[in-house]
Amino acid sequence: MRPAFVSRLGFGTLELVSHLGRVALFLGHIGRVAVRKPYRLRRLVNEVFDSGVLSLAIVCLSGATVGAVLGLQGYTTLSRFGATGSLGAVVGLSLVRELGPVLTALLVTGRAGSAMAAEIASMVTTGQIDGLRMMSIDPVDFVIAPKALAMLIALPMLSALFTSFGFFGGYVVGVELLGLDGGMYVSSLERSIDFRDDVAQSLVKSVVFAALVGTIATYRGFHAEPTSAGVSAATTGTVVVASLAILLFDYVITALWSV
Repeated sequence: MRPAFVSRLGFGTLELVSHLGRVALFLGHIGRVAVRKPYRLRRLVNEVFDSGVLSLAIVCLSGATVGAVLGLQGYTTLSRFGATGSLGAVVGLSLVRELGPVLTALLVTGRAGSAMAAEIASMVTTGQIDGLRMMSIDPVDFVIAPKALAMLIALPMLSALFTSFGFFGGYVVGVELLGLDGGMYVSSLERSIDFRDDVAQSLVKSVVFAALVGTIATYRGFHAEPTSAGVSAATTGTVVVASLAILLFDYVITALWSV
């Protein structure tokens, strides 16, 4: 019983290491073709539109809603201690440090990341990837790299928009609905947020999450089985794996930043 368990554990570990190695090689291939001519600027712009502009509505609406909830819950909690003047700090720090980059990455994973994986997997299923190879066109250069770079460009900006709309949602609830002084809310927000400890951490998280989502979505799609079930598996696998990776790396970055 015990030797069989050890054997399965060892085999699973080797499979995991081998899989991570393939992902690293895939990411290195993307990096090489991204800095090599010809530059696919038109495709990059189109992919930024698909990943970024088409995600604006859900990101901005979600940001305002999350900010409103934070404002309501924070005001209710702080009023018990007579500290409602710190509402801006509570909303600001929650959004900048954690909720902004994490929720934006999860939303973009569900909308743009899954669509990206499904599109690439469909190209694999219909033979379009093989057709590019037959024409001596590197599919990683022509298809994969613009999508991954577009995610790297779009997600940090979407995270900033999510946070900004969250500030607005907290202001509307705290000031307009609950009667908190607007100057107190804004001044508390300004005093509590530090660039190095808060804004820089948020930017680093959003860039890391963008790299994770772009890599996982393109890798899952590019290595999908050429069947309809393979497309479905690539899409769902992207959402699950990317979401778990985002939460894991969020903890790692937060822990290392505070050391």
